[in-house]
Amino acid sequence: MKIRNVFTTMAVLLVVLMSSCDQNNDTTPPSGTAQVANSVALTSKVSAVGKSVNGKTKSGSLAAVNLGIAGNFAILSKSGITDVYKSAITGDIGSSPITGAAVLVRCNEVVGTIYTVDAAGPLPCSITNATRLTTAVGDMQTAYTDAAGRSNPDFLNLGAGNIGGKILTAGLYKWTTALNIPTDITISGSSTDVWIFQVAGTLKMSSAVRITLAGRAQAKNIFWVVSDAVTCGTTSHFEGNILGMSGINLQTGATINGRMLAQTAVTLQMNTVTQPQ
Repeated sequence: MKIRNVFTTMAVLLVVLMSSCDQNNDTTPPSGTAQVANSVALTSKVSAVGKSVNGKTKSGSLAAVNLGIAGNFAILSKSGITDVYKSAITGDIGSSPITGAAVLVRCNEVVGTIYTVDAAGPLPCSITNATRLTTAVGDMQTAYTDAAGRSNPDFLNLGAGNIGGKILTAGLYKWTTALNIPTDITISGSSTDVWIFQVAGTLKMSSAVRITLAGRAQAKNIFWVVSDAVTCGTTSHFEGNILGMSGINLQTGATINGRMLAQTAVTLQMNTVTQPQ
């Protein structure tokens, strides 16, 4: 009998001990805890992505300028395109609201489409599409307003308006005066970096001067927003998109890897213009 009682007592103790171990090993969180954790992680990821504020993304990098339909053009103007034959243009060109008779580029100078508001454009290649041109010019003006309105520049009046010989890293630049490029400059950065150059006066590049891209900098990510005329001297080479409130003038033999988007006229003199991809 005593032996039976001993076995009975041991069995009870063993059951109690096993039950205690099961409770200690149960690491399942209270109901809903895992869902809350996942929700917090998702919210963090979502909050890290958003629209730009004051022209900059959440990460602090400079946001590119949206050119809209104007970005489909290598040359776009409101007052016409003059030309000293023979230029070589890769990309679409157009002018509005002025008549197509003010587009003086010949068909064999353009690898792309010549758009005009009426049938007076270069024959036989020009295409009449006033609606597309109106939209593009509107987008060009919107892009200018955006770029010119960016605040808190990273660089203010660099070189007192003379940037010859400088290496320009990504960021927002502002000059409250005219800007001169008398000697070669370099724009250096990654393929996703953005440069915006705000110029309150004229922009002049001297003859035979070059802008060179370094690293993986892309011309499509470079925006020159100029409130007065832009002039590129003879045999000079320019990089980037020009958003000009006034005229954009390429002197004899000058080349550009970029876009010329002018709110007045564009003048060409045996130039090479290549729309960046």
